[in-house]
Amino acid sequence: MDPAHSRVLHEPPPAASLPQRLERLCAFANAIDGEPFVHPVIRAILLHYMVGYDHPFVDGNGRTARALFYWSLARSGYWLMEYVSISRLLRQAPAQYARAYLHSEADDNDTTYFIIHQLSIIERAIEALYEYLARKTAEQRSAERLLRHAPGLADQLNHRQVALLTHAFKHPGHGYTVESYRRSHRVTLQTARTDLLTLARLKLVEQGKRGRALVFYAPDDLRARIESAA
Repeated sequence: MDPAHSRVLHEPPPAASLPQRLERLCAFANAIDGEPFVHPVIRAILLHYMVGYDHPFVDGNGRTARALFYWSLARSGYWLMEYVSISRLLRQAPAQYARAYLHSEADDNDTTYFIIHQLSIIERAIEALYEYLARKTAEQRSAERLLRHAPGLADQLNHRQVALLTHAFKHPGHGYTVESYRRSHRVTLQTARTDLLTLARLKLVEQGKRGRALVFYAPDDLRARIESAA
């Protein structure tokens, strides 16, 4: 549906055909070898297209299509895609995403249009990941350079705590909770709590409370605090 003009842009196949269509989709998704050969990335894109085209659910078809896309790539060993977000780029240009579907459907379901669009999205998403990693690496090195002037302090910090300090440099006043820290670093609550309490003991963050939850705030004078610990 085009919300701007209240026009139906795509009408899915009849509901009665869905069981057979979904069975074929599952067979295609689970196929390992076959003729003709389908590249794993193309297979994942086609699965994305098929779910969007068939629209088997009242809601969540887009999320299901993208989940199946990621699952297919992970199954084929494309582990890097676990860290690549295509959703953000699709949300930035929804009209292009819709046109890729419509052009394919209008041309007798020639999915070349959709494949080219998705390959472009994947390429841009990987480039965005590399840019993010380069930026985070630079931030980490910046924090490590500062900590080199306080070797006694650096010896007491692990990589998770250094990452928090890196963020804290750029976000004075930001609050970190045990739960947010746990999610960010995929550690246990106890490990997250210990890390944050250690930073508070070293006076690198300010400890407070928000309701019953502990909150650790990035101080405005973090750089001076680190330098004074040298």
